[in-house]
Formats: sequence, C-alpha cells, structure tokens
Amino acid sequence: MDDLSVVAVQIERQPRSAVAVVARCHLGLPVVIAVPPHLDDGTPFPTRYWLTCPLAVRRIGRLESRGGVKAAEARLEADPELAARHAAAMERYAAERDALIDLAVDAPRPSGGVGGAAAGVKCLHAHYGDHAAGNDNLVGEWTALEVEPLDCSLPCVAHSNGELVRNPNWYEPKT
Repeated sequence: MDDLSVVAVQIERQPRSAVAVVARCHLGLPVVIAVPPHLDDGTPFPTRYWLTCPLAVRRIGRLESRGGVKAAEARLEADPELAARHAAAMERYAAERDALIDLAVDAPRPSGGVGGAAAGVKCLHAHYGDHAAGNDNLVGEWTALEVEPLDCSLPCVAHSNGELVRNPNWYEPKT
C-alpha cells in the first residue's frame, strides 16, 4: 500500500497537493501528513499538519462536540504560563509553515497559527496533528490524553476487488 493511496482512502478524497506522512500508527498506517502552505492550485492552506487517522478523527470529533475547544480555551485563560506555552506553539507553527512559502509564487499567503487560528483554540484535530507530528503543542497533548491509545486491531484500509478501500471489518477499539 502506498502512502498517498492510503491517505486518499482515509480522508475520502485525493489530497490536493503533495503530502508527506509524518506520523504513523502501530499498524504502520498514516496518522498525520504534512501539507505545504499552498495547495497545487495556489490556494493558501494554513494547516501544516493534517490528521488522517479515522479513529483519531472520530474520537476528537466527539471530544469537540462535548465542548473540548471551550474547555481547552478555559484552561489557557485560567493559567498565564499555559497561555504562554500555547502562544509559543502558535508562533512556532506559523513560522515553520511560513518558512516553506515560495516567495516567487504570487498568491495569497496562509495566516494564523495552528489550524489558521489567529488566537485561541480553533480545532482540536489540528492541535493533535501538530502534537502527533512531534511538536510541542499543549492543547495537542491534552487531546492525546483524551483520545489515545489509537490501538486498532485491524487496519482502517484494506484491499477489496483490487482496490484500496475503507476496511469494512474495521471497528473502533474500546478504550
């Protein structure tokens, strides 16, 4: 299985640019991909690390629906040291992405920190993706505590009739 085909099945569409797998699960499948600051058509893309793992996406979606973003923001607002660490992660993220921008390309630039947010916490998926990619991201760490382990016993993708598809036998492991 090649990474691009697996990612396309995981996110249910072809990626809109060249991507690189930066984190894998224990089954060797992509969990997070690095995306360039401009997609192939020139569209600015502020999210440097994109979460592809269906299990992580599902679990983080549930966490967000239970108020996870507001809870993370409340923790940051209550503690200046945590807020400073979050601000540093946002600045590092933007600087890393912006360093990859081809200045010869005449296109709007992506902006913001993690997930394109100007401030606060916009998306736990993006923070977790940044953390899972190996970066210091406090909100991503908090999210990991809620959604890991990503311990599927079956891969999320499988071959069926010569095609790579979502594995119909995959199920969410109990935590």
